[in-house]
Amino acid sequence: MTYVMGFVIAVPTGNKEAYREMAEAAAVVFKKHGALSVVEAWGADVPDGKLTSFPMAVKLEPGETVVFSWIVWPSKEVLETGNMAAMNEFEETGLMASHLFDGKRMIFGGFETIVEA
Repeated sequence: MTYVMGFVIAVPTGNKEAYREMAEAAAVVFKKHGALSVVEAWGADVPDGKLTSFPMAVKLEPGETVVFSWIVWPSKEVLETGNMAAMNEFEETGLMASHLFDGKRMIFGGFETIVEA
């Protein structure tokens, strides 16, 4: 079964096109280093919750949009080596996204797939 890294972030709405361009370029790098697929999804219907929600989780501020992303890897081992290689390539090429969103409010984690249909 595959291994998935998931991310939820708040991106200033005005950075949508710049973020999309960066994400498209990053996807090429991740796939070059073993990722099977990369998905970046721009929030379209992401309601506030009473106890918890995506907006609450990233401390969404006015003028920001929630982005939900995931990268599918063949295994955790491929993720570990591929992600490290991708991060090195991002650093070498200057393809970093830190200016497009507040990374301190990013939520991320790795997940073992238990059902894949």
